[in-house]
Amino acid sequence: MRVNLVTAMAKVKRKPAGVRRSAAARSRSQKARAAKRHTSGLLDRIMGALPFTEEQWHKFFLFAIVATAIGIAWTIASYAGVPDLARAELAKSASRSGFEVSRVSVSGVEQMNERLVYERVLAERDRPMPLVDLEEVRERLLELPWVSDARVSRQLPDTLKVDIVERVPHAVLRKPDRLVLIDPKGHELEPISAKKAEGKLLIEGPGAARQVEELGRLLDAAPALKPHIASAEWVGNRRWNLTFKTGQLLALPEGELGPPALVKFAQLDGMHRLIGGKPVAIDMRVPDRAYLRCEDGPCPKQMSLNGRGR
Repeated sequence: MRVNLVTAMAKVKRKPAGVRRSAAARSRSQKARAAKRHTSGLLDRIMGALPFTEEQWHKFFLFAIVATAIGIAWTIASYAGVPDLARAELAKSASRSGFEVSRVSVSGVEQMNERLVYERVLAERDRPMPLVDLEEVRERLLELPWVSDARVSRQLPDTLKVDIVERVPHAVLRKPDRLVLIDPKGHELEPISAKKAEGKLLIEGPGAARQVEELGRLLDAAPALKPHIASAEWVGNRRWNLTFKTGQLLALPEGELGPPALVKFAQLDGMHRLIGGKPVAIDMRVPDRAYLRCEDGPCPKQMSLNGRGR
């Protein structure tokens, strides 16, 4: 019995070392494939959850490859001292890959003529994307009277996106030969017809264009009066005359005395209903006095600025 057991044990031999290594390698390979399947499946689920189509992903990866190649080539070319040649060649490569301007998207235009924006941007049509100077395009747009600010960006693969910030129309400036729409700073926007100017604040007088911001501060002192004012005339390069929609004239003092006088007039109007009343003109150029003129001459009753008759 003992002899048989020894014989059996002698027959059991360990596997060669090469076999063990092969088995271990197969085990690692199986684990790697399983991990790859898991990672790939997770990546597929993540990409599937994102709001992009397979075609968009393809364009994105294509652009990434092209951009990387362009970056490497540009670096090499710059060190070699041939940046202009490199720029041209890279632009050709980008164009052949479909990265050239074929569309322009404009937003933010509400009152100005949108065609003027396209005229400034369409010069870039068919230009390779890397050669589009975004700042230069922006500067061309800022030359337009209506444009307060502009942002130009690339929307790959083939679109230039333009966001416009328009100036706000504020009043109409009467010039010797025409009427012009202006913003609160006096910046001229475009000519306007007399019919379209109806209902808008009219500003006139020599040098009035340079005083538009000052007029704004003056009217802000008594905002309740703004809807009643039809026009403002800059007189003698030193003060304002205001005309109400009733046709009545208010003469204000010059300089820093203007806003307080306008506030006082608003108080007097609240007490005596001057706007729409008998006075055709109210002269407040003299401190602490309001001189009223009716159609037939001086009004029978004058008032001091404290609102009491005298």
